[in-house]
Amino acid sequence: MSAKRYLIVNADDFGLSRGVNRGIIKAHEKGIVTSASLMIRWPAAAEAADYFRKHADLSLGLHIDLGEWIFRDEVWAPLYEVVSTEDSTAIKVEVYRQLDSFHDLVGQKPTHLDSHQHVHVRKPVRSVLIEMACRLGIPLRHCSPGIRYCGDFYGQTECGSLFRDAISVERLIEILQSLPPGVTELACHPGQDDELETMYCRERAWEVKTLCAPRVGTALEEMNIELCSFRDVPMPSGKVTR
Repeated sequence: MSAKRYLIVNADDFGLSRGVNRGIIKAHEKGIVTSASLMIRWPAAAEAADYFRKHADLSLGLHIDLGEWIFRDEVWAPLYEVVSTEDSTAIKVEVYRQLDSFHDLVGQKPTHLDSHQHVHVRKPVRSVLIEMACRLGIPLRHCSPGIRYCGDFYGQTECGSLFRDAISVERLIEILQSLPPGVTELACHPGQDDELETMYCRERAWEVKTLCAPRVGTALEEMNIELCSFRDVPMPSGKVTR
């Protein structure tokens, strides 16, 4: 697949709320989203899983949720914490509990793994998720050869300030133009819920509009970029980088 450009458009936070679900579903059915990552701990997870079972063209991964941090008073502070991201034993218990819940709710293993706010880029969470990905033989975001990650489509700065231009149609087309040959995962966070208690809220509805914009679909065709999902991408020997 390396001579051509392939794009996985993955929507994080599926199951976070019914409004987030609506946005992801719209961005899949009327836009360019091809995969989603399920937050299994939240009340709308069952609704998201039910949608997945009826739509075989959507890949569904597990979005490991260990907490969320927001930028307040010039520092990052926890909005909530499931377990300490420094406690390897507690992390392992919790991520495998979430995996078991995914199996119970969805009826199959996830097509890929990632984590809320990318907590797995640091140890010890990284080591636990690498072990899980290897056991399951599925891709892990940032760690799987052959799948480049792109997080440029995000409507906030590194300090959590609004950055609407980053999720505009024009910016998304620029991102598409810059894609290298091979497979790229583009993360997104569509939703239709402006009352979420989360650091990323009103930006979600703007993402839906961009992901569904006809100009984006036209750009993909003109650039000969083929949409695909995680189930379309073979894992090279099931390996992840440590």
